[in-house]
Amino acid sequence: MSDPAEHRGKIRISEIFGPTVQGEGALIGVPTVFVRTGGCDFRCSWCDTLYAVDPAFRADWKPMTAAEVLEDVKKLSGGKPILITLSGGNPAIQPLGALIAMGKQEGFTFAIETQGSIAKDWFADLNYLTISPKPPSASTSFDADALTACIEAAQSRGMLDGPAITLKFPVRDEADLMFADYVRNLHIGIPVCVQPVNTTPAEPHPDGKDGVDIEDLTARYRWLVDEIAKRQWFDVRVLPQWHVHVWGNLRGV
Repeated sequence: MSDPAEHRGKIRISEIFGPTVQGEGALIGVPTVFVRTGGCDFRCSWCDTLYAVDPAFRADWKPMTAAEVLEDVKKLSGGKPILITLSGGNPAIQPLGALIAMGKQEGFTFAIETQGSIAKDWFADLNYLTISPKPPSASTSFDADALTACIEAAQSRGMLDGPAITLKFPVRDEADLMFADYVRNLHIGIPVCVQPVNTTPAEPHPDGKDGVDIEDLTARYRWLVDEIAKRQWFDVRVLPQWHVHVWGNLRGV
């Protein structure tokens, strides 16, 4: 997906916030500053960050240089190196290579979450790459070749020199669980996380949990734990969307 900001060498930013903690995936609980980019090549049916996805919010996205983004992060971290989480939307559509290079020179580490639809050569410069293929309940398509290209881009300098890669699957129902099983078996050896889906669409409200049904989310987690145990997938981590339990869909936390 082409983005005019990329042709100008700028990153389209939805929001920069923190320090907070990573709320899901392999780095859950790790202190971080989030750099959320604007724009996405997917439209998941249960997307909880529409303000960073829907072009209707494009006027709210700010084109910034890598230096400007890093400066904002340093203001938030008090100048102290911290994990920078690149999120979206799909951050892979943005020109993030220069930001990663500049930040690593100053001691920052970088994690990204992407759906695995677009491979970039700068994936190899990341410290952590989380790829979250979208399951049937998202009402999107899955491209196995694109996912493989993302993994190969990250490992282009060898498995020991590239980022730690994790496959993370949002799961709403049994069809999603079977999708996760199919994809994880395409890439044996890559660590896998599964988590229940937050089905409450995010609205651009300044406060409140926007009606997130925490009891339903907890019940989905319990169901998922039982299903993983029943199938004896003992190499899989079952994680909650902890940030949703704590903050709901509240932005900027």
